[in-house]
Amino acid sequence: MKLKVLPFDFSVCKLPKDEAFACTEAFCFLSRTDEELSLVCPTRSVPAHTEAREDGWKAFRIEGVLDFGLVGILARIASILAENGIPVFAVSTYNTDYLFLKEIYFDDALWLLSKNGYEISKPD
Repeated sequence: MKLKVLPFDFSVCKLPKDEAFACTEAFCFLSRTDEELSLVCPTRSVPAHTEAREDGWKAFRIEGVLDFGLVGILARIASILAENGIPVFAVSTYNTDYLFLKEIYFDDALWLLSKNGYEISKPD
């Protein structure tokens, strides 16, 4: 399985619940529920009006389009990392999954995943 490292530093933010917000970045994950509005975006693009934010995230995605019937793709990666004390924050899209890790763990996580048979592709 191939994993592609994304070339950005990311932040996870909480915006005002009723905020009208449009993502214009190539990588921007916006989630609205009845309780909150969350944003994951490149750190350089964090809006000034966040209620809370956490910087220092790096990310990779699982390459290709994942069929909804596939089982255990994300669980296997998360298990490898969890067994080594590395927390992960996952975001799923229609096509695939994105995994966010604190920068302090990122290189170790890539090494562990590579050691466990994952092919890691880094940005040019």
